Amino acid sequence: MTAAARAREAAIAQLLVGAAIIGTNGLMVRLAGMPPTAVAFWRMLLAGLMLGALVLARHGWQPLSRRAWWWCAVPALAFAIDLWLWHRSILLVGPGLATLLANAQVFFMALAGVLLFREPLGLRFACGVLLAFFGLWLMLGGDWASLPADYRWGVWLGLATGLAYAVYNIGIKRSQGVAAAAKARAPVEQVLCIAAFGSALCLGLMGWAEGSAFTPPDLRAWGVLLVLAAVGHCLSWVLISRAMVALPVALAGLLLLAQPIVAYLLDVALFDLPTSPRQWLGLVVSLAGIFVAGMKSRSVTVADEP
Repeated sequence: MTAAARAREAAIAQLLVGAAIIGTNGLMVRLAGMPPTAVAFWRMLLAGLMLGALVLARHGWQPLSRRAWWWCAVPALAFAIDLWLWHRSILLVGPGLATLLANAQVFFMALAGVLLFREPLGLRFACGVLLAFFGLWLMLGGDWASLPADYRWGVWLGLATGLAYAVYNIGIKRSQGVAAAAKARAPVEQVLCIAAFGSALCLGLMGWAEGSAFTPPDLRAWGVLLVLAAVGHCLSWVLISRAMVALPVALAGLLLLAQPIVAYLLDVALFDLPTSPRQWLGLVVSLAGIFVAGMKSRSVTVADEP
């Protein structure tokens, strides 16, 4: 195996670990017991402080071009919108389903890969996407017309989260690319730090407009917020963002489907989510879709190497 192939496999492993960690975030949001915008605000503010300390300790703050700063504003705003939508979806439909719906991002990321980054989509990759989302459809089940209005609203919020999530992913990838093109030595942690503080500012303004209570009620809530910021955001997104630089946008979006699978399993184990054989079949089909698309990526990588 060549060095490039090993680097690609390492990037895939990093992205999957980061995605699995994010799959636990819905559980943390539910356990915090606070208004959804307040949880999102503290997550991003604490994560920004942690990432900033990491940058200063390891690399020191590096200058960025004006264009790179503008691109950092894209993921900042997109992730604020993402969390605002997603946290409400969690409260309406549960963490498992909300995370499943948010991963409609794979469609938007695949489309962006074609339109913005000129990444071809092969037949095997397309089959993998179809398998993955057919599996998600099996897991959702149910008759739409018979669902309560609040539940249906939570489904729409979850799908809208997917669009904002895709914009965030693409913004992170593009801002790193702009910084690299300008020969800036800014680490990925610095880009994530800027995006986190920008998202916290947006969420603070949203919460102020809503009249949300921002003060955590007790030490337990503080503990949940700290774990959510340190592990659920900082660790997971450092892993994911480093991996995304080395992976095609469409493949990264598909591998991020590990998030809803982890979230769904936690929902079943901890909140007694009712399940059926059809839903477990959907889980298996989704995993098969990820595997099929992953095989395609590895084969293309090896063939394209000199």
